[in-house]
Amino acid sequence: MKLLIFDVYGDFGHFKKYYTTSSPLTFSFPPSPTIKGLIGAIEGIGKEDYLKVLSSDKCKLAVRILNPVKKMRMGLNLINTKDNFWIPLKKKNHEARTQVKMELLKDPMYRIYFHHTDEDLFNDIIEKLKNHKNVYTVSLGLSEMIADYRFVGVEDAFETGDVETEISSVLPYKYILEDRIVFEDGKKYFKEKIPADMDEERIVLDYADVVYEANGKSIRSYVSNSWVIKDEHIVFF
Repeated sequence: MKLLIFDVYGDFGHFKKYYTTSSPLTFSFPPSPTIKGLIGAIEGIGKEDYLKVLSSDKCKLAVRILNPVKKMRMGLNLINTKDNFWIPLKKKNHEARTQVKMELLKDPMYRIYFHHTDEDLFNDIIEKLKNHKNVYTVSLGLSEMIADYRFVGVEDAFETGDVETEISSVLPYKYILEDRIVFEDGKKYFKEKIPADMDEERIVLDYADVVYEANGKSIRSYVSNSWVIKDEHIVFF
């Protein structure tokens, strides 16, 4: 199977955790629906269509953390629409703006692995990435978090059987066999529950527990459904 590999990075990123509202927290890496939105922006697929065009039965996605995960809090001034209107000045008990504390990722960088069954579409996305010609602006979670990207290559990937190996990508827990992770000194292991799949109505179809190493190092584990690219092992969402 051919895999398109590219890197995406920026000064800031925010991938909102679904259970946080007034003080939004961020996932440490972009969930699968977010990556589909990013690829849709490069290809020029509208926001109403990209989740259908890039549905999980047509494409495969994996993500690798390249820069260490760094999070910070920043106060953002938002327009106050609590009373269903906005005025630029304070009026009685209605402030013009409201401030929220938002958790952001600093200097995030990720490697994306992507395959699509539609060969024409797949090749067109490859050409756009090679020539750095995205149709819509690329961002990391929010429109304010402008991102850049670079083409890495197109490589053959081969599925392996059950194997204990070093996984470079983030690791969905469902592929870990016998709960076997080899915890090594000098590595920081975390787990987050992310939306793994979403339909075109933006209804989450599947959530997944995903294990990752905060500095982007590999995770040694006994896994099923891994894929090898040269000497690197990854697991798709």
